[in-house]
Order: sequence, then C-alpha cells, then structure tokens
Amino acid sequence: MKQQIFTNEVILSWLQYYAKNTTLDLEHVKIIDITKKNKNVIPTVEAHKTTMVFTNAGIDDIFYRLWNAGLGECEVWYNEGSDPSGEILHQKVKEMIDRGINASAGMLILNPNARNTAKIGLSNEMFQRGSIHYVGSEIRAVILNKMMVAPQDDICVIGGESIAIETALMAPEGSVIAVEYSQADRVTLEDNVAHFDLHNVKIIDHVDAETMKDCPVPSLVFLVASASTNQELSYLKSLNPGIKVVLYTLDFKVAATMKDTLEAMGFTDIDTIQISVSKLGSNNTFKQEPAPWIITARSVAEEN
Repeated sequence: MKQQIFTNEVILSWLQYYAKNTTLDLEHVKIIDITKKNKNVIPTVEAHKTTMVFTNAGIDDIFYRLWNAGLGECEVWYNEGSDPSGEILHQKVKEMIDRGINASAGMLILNPNARNTAKIGLSNEMFQRGSIHYVGSEIRAVILNKMMVAPQDDICVIGGESIAIETALMAPEGSVIAVEYSQADRVTLEDNVAHFDLHNVKIIDHVDAETMKDCPVPSLVFLVASASTNQELSYLKSLNPGIKVVLYTLDFKVAATMKDTLEAMGFTDIDTIQISVSKLGSNNTFKQEPAPWIITARSVAEEN
C-alpha cells in the first residue's frame, strides 16, 4: 500500500473530518506525525487529553504498547480507510490490543486522565533495573533544571542513563544521543528506552567522527566526568562551537580544576555548585547521599 505524506492540506482535511462528524473539542488537540520523525507516542498521549496521530500502515503493536503503558482506558476515534471520509468508529485502547494500523490515516486518541505537566526528577523505581546505579531523583531534578531542555533540542548525554531518558521525554521534537561505554549499561539503557517507548534516542558506545556521523549536531551536552571528558568536549565543540555543557562529578579535584579546563577550551559563564541531599531513615536519623558537583558552561561562540 502506498505510504501517505501528511502535508498541511492533508492534516487540515483530517481535522475538518473530525470537526464535522464529532462533538470533540479540537481547540487544544496535539498533532503528532510519526511518519516523518522518531516521535514518542506514549508520552504525548500521557500528556494531552486529545492527540491526533498520523501514521502509515504496518505498525502492528501500537495499541498493545499504549495498553501496556497503562493507557487502556483511552478512547481511539478512527475510520477504516486512508481518506478522511466515511463512518467514524471509536473503541477503547484495551479493546484494540490485537489490532494494528492497516492504512495510512489520522486517528484521535482521547485521554481524559492526561496530566500536561513536566515530569522532572522521575522516581528511580520507574526505571528498569540492571547494571546501572541511578543518581537520586532530587539530584537529577537539579541537573535537568540546569540543562534547561527545550522541546526541539538535540542533546548528547554521556554516562547519564536516567538523564538520557528524562531529556528524551522533555525534547519530543528533538533527539538524544546516549553514549555508554559499558556494554551492560547499554543493555540496561535499551531496556529503559523500550520501557518508556522512546523513539528519539540513539545509543552509541563512544564519541568520535565515525559513531556520530549520522547523528544530529547537539546543542547541549551532559557528561559524567571521566578520563575521556576533555577529548569528548573538544570533539563536540568542534561540531558545534556554541554548545552548552552540564558536567557531573563526585571528584573534588575534577570540580576544582574544571573551570580552568573549560576556559582553556573557550567556554565562559562557568558555574559550579554542589548538591547535598539527606534523607530520614527508619531509625529517625538522616543519611546523607553522595554530594556531586554540577558544572555548567556555555561557549563564547554563543555571544556572536
């Protein structure tokens, strides 16, 4: 079957079709075309009461994935063809888990329980267990605040598995290049990407011209400091002279010397903070978690 290109004209025709044949309020509909880019359907449906999804034929498990993510009570409005005409059908997702998409079309997914709020600092219990020891959610929330991720950002995350997942959720129009040197950590990250049904994450095992040749140029990089940090920063800055940097370290020597290192590379507005989190234990005493330093910087080229 010929795959449809969803131009502005086609999208408007589908909107008019649903507007004329339903009583649904389309004023705040979220439109997502999963035929053009790697779009995240599940997070979009979770965050919007009405989502219009444009998709080509051949996706066999989309409703099963929605149901598996806890969205079984959502209602799907659709027709049986590739054109915005004819009878409109509607069923709950849980009634459609054995169905796939057999025609290029636009469908509406209604989620009355949508919460259009930013999810910053997800609980560690939400991530898949594996080889990774996740940073505390409170610390991750501060890191994400410092990153200031925009929906269209292309981001490189080096050694920050939970950061890669959360930034992918926060940048649905952008992408995440997740760099993991450990094979075991890459497997765990792949499990998390599948668990959150993310389609805008690419996992690579190191940073160089070969591994990143087909990746978008990142506007922002998050790094967990390591022996290869200087090489990674130098290469990424050569790709984008205006790249922004957020760096995490538990090593005092790294934190103390990183300002001079970044200045030598041409970065400015360098800021270093330390985060300390203590939690009350069962014995009514506070246990202090590791207190990392978070270093932010931007390139001088951004001033031009």
